[in-house]
Amino acid sequence: MNRIHSIEEIKALQGALHIALGVFDGVHIGHQAVIKSVVAAAQKSGGVAAVLTFDPHPIRVLAPHVAPTSILASLQHKEDLLASLGVEVLIVIPFTEEFALVDAGVFLTNLNDCCVDLQTLAMGEDWKFGNQRGGNVAMLRSFSNEHSIEVMAMGAVMLDGERVSSTRIRQAIRDGNIDSASAMLGRDYSVLGTVVKGKQLGRELGFPTANLRVHNEQLPPDGVWAVDVTLEDGSVVRGAGNLGVRPTVDDKKPQRLLEIHLLDYQGDLYGALVVVRFLKRVRAEQKFDSLDALKAQIGHDVKLCRAVAAI
Repeated sequence: MNRIHSIEEIKALQGALHIALGVFDGVHIGHQAVIKSVVAAAQKSGGVAAVLTFDPHPIRVLAPHVAPTSILASLQHKEDLLASLGVEVLIVIPFTEEFALVDAGVFLTNLNDCCVDLQTLAMGEDWKFGNQRGGNVAMLRSFSNEHSIEVMAMGAVMLDGERVSSTRIRQAIRDGNIDSASAMLGRDYSVLGTVVKGKQLGRELGFPTANLRVHNEQLPPDGVWAVDVTLEDGSVVRGAGNLGVRPTVDDKKPQRLLEIHLLDYQGDLYGALVVVRFLKRVRAEQKFDSLDALKAQIGHDVKLCRAVAAI
């Protein structure tokens, strides 16, 4: 996928352009309805399907006191998810206090002026943008009528009688309701992480682990989870993941970590980007009286996770 970082860089894109506008945290089924509309339009016209989004999440700049501590998909994870839907170009606008003051009309004019042939704009029907959230779908339609641009405003997507939203998905994940979160995401719930060097205690216990630095994405409740891990080459390895503060060995300076024992895998993953899918929580985190007791429990946990992986 081609990623660009300013509206001005759009000038280099040739051909008909079809753009989905929004934050798209998590790329859930509501977001997918918007994105698929521009992909279909691009396929019909032979043009380019693009997503214009913002980083960081605008609420982190506009109202940091109410912003969620974690997101559903980091920028890299979002890019991968969008590519899987057929998006060819990702336009990432740095969201700053200065950018937040740009008038909605000025934003639209700048966007249109930088496009060789802007044919479609798509968004959620309640999307607001520009200074003081002054821009909305009605304004978009008025502007688009003057410039022969088609506007596609998608209605809310409902599931179990409630609107699908990133807030609702984050809560489901926090509650450990992975099936509900996955249904709203339209995909298996997963997080993106970078493998980093740990204390290698797992290796000493006979269960080497890959320690992950998760990219500020929402994590489920602490405990031992059956997981699978997609490696950079696309291969998938099942594993036993421990999420928590490791109370048996880190009682002085507890830090929440995700470490995964990959089943039947040998290799050096340091520095690798991996996607972790949470399958089932097999037990809560607990503190053990000794390392021998912890080792015995890990052996039992691995057997349970193997059983989940075999389903």
